[in-house]
Amino acid sequence: MKKLLFWLTLIILIVAAFIWTNMPKIAPYYKQLTKPRVGLNIDLQPKEQKEAHFVGSSKCKECHKEKYHDWKHSMHSKMIQDIKKDSNVIVADFSKLPEDADFTLAEAVYTIGSKFKQHYMIPAKINGKDDFRLGNYQWNTQTNKWQHFKPYKYWYHDSYPHDNRQFPTSTTCDGCHFTGYMATGKRVEPAIACESCHGPGSKHAEDPDSKVFKASMFDPIRTNEVCLQCHMRNRDKRIEAEGATAKDLWMTATDYPKGYEPGKPLISYKLPAPFAPDKETKEFWPNGAAKKNRTQGNEYIHDAMYKHGITCINCHDPHKLTNTAQKPQGNKACMKCHSFGSVIGPHQDTLEQHTHHKADSKGSQCIECHMPKTGKHTGKSPLTVRSHRFAFTYPAETKAFGMPPETSACYACHKDKSLDSLQNDLKKWGQLEWEKLESPQKQ
Repeated sequence: MKKLLFWLTLIILIVAAFIWTNMPKIAPYYKQLTKPRVGLNIDLQPKEQKEAHFVGSSKCKECHKEKYHDWKHSMHSKMIQDIKKDSNVIVADFSKLPEDADFTLAEAVYTIGSKFKQHYMIPAKINGKDDFRLGNYQWNTQTNKWQHFKPYKYWYHDSYPHDNRQFPTSTTCDGCHFTGYMATGKRVEPAIACESCHGPGSKHAEDPDSKVFKASMFDPIRTNEVCLQCHMRNRDKRIEAEGATAKDLWMTATDYPKGYEPGKPLISYKLPAPFAPDKETKEFWPNGAAKKNRTQGNEYIHDAMYKHGITCINCHDPHKLTNTAQKPQGNKACMKCHSFGSVIGPHQDTLEQHTHHKADSKGSQCIECHMPKTGKHTGKSPLTVRSHRFAFTYPAETKAFGMPPETSACYACHKDKSLDSLQNDLKKWGQLEWEKLESPQKQ
């Protein structure tokens, strides 16, 4: 009997090992991908949280020291920084501030950003209330130069005076940059902090069993909303009403989903920036690729991975903000799910067969072909914003749409070749798809 049990156990272990080693890499995500879809208009916020208020990340730190530590060292914690508390947060060279600047360093209270560009917030009385405004110059960290800035030139250009000194941050910036402001109109914390993603935490701080919203526990499509609240360019939701225009929202047009809290249905608060296939806008190329920063969500909702339940946090640690455009984790980030011979591909035997480049070359890096740099942080910045469409853009498609050649993954590396010759290379490899033959020709 013991021998029989031994051999049965051994056989089971061998079979289990065989199944495990041949299991598709996507298998560990099975539970996530098969969670019931609940619809975009369903409220998922815990009932007890609806009576809570924002308390700030210092309260979260008391119990969640490791998460707080990781977040504190991420860029989210440094989106808004107090100049008076630490002058080292300034990255600009104020000795070179242009003479026609409408602000001075002495007037500035907060910085906005520092990684790609930095703005300066100045206290101001606007529309009859105490507010902040932005200076008419921003520091471009990618060019190390002061750059003229007109905040009113975006979609809401008909909603505000064309004067930086009369343009409030309260309706345009603060909802995403200050924790709590989006929901309450109060600048609870100058950062993108814990409660920006988990919602107000006072009840949870009093009683750990009182729940806060945890995105990963729900429908994966809805999980993304904590990111999309800010990483998806939008319009004021009121414009959705028949006949409403930006001009009708004089001094009140809002560039964030006002009233939203994590867990609530974002679709009830946010109107995405419009994109029409084959048409270029200020925010998108005709193929849907981003021209600007903060458009990850606009692109990603059109991708198959999004529709099947892969979430932002599968690729990015939301506390550490890992795997960024500046510090990508390389192919291993993609190969967590994708592998040769798996049901989701790549459907070749080797990396070189898939890319037609040497395995250790830039041409065999997943992001270089599937996430090319298509966008800029400012009009005078280099192309550094990586697309989140994940579809390969053919040189012929780039040419047909009249896009800059650099937005093509091929041309970005092979500037010594024309788009036509690069397209011919793909033909020789047999690298064509039916839908690419339908790319519109530029009129």
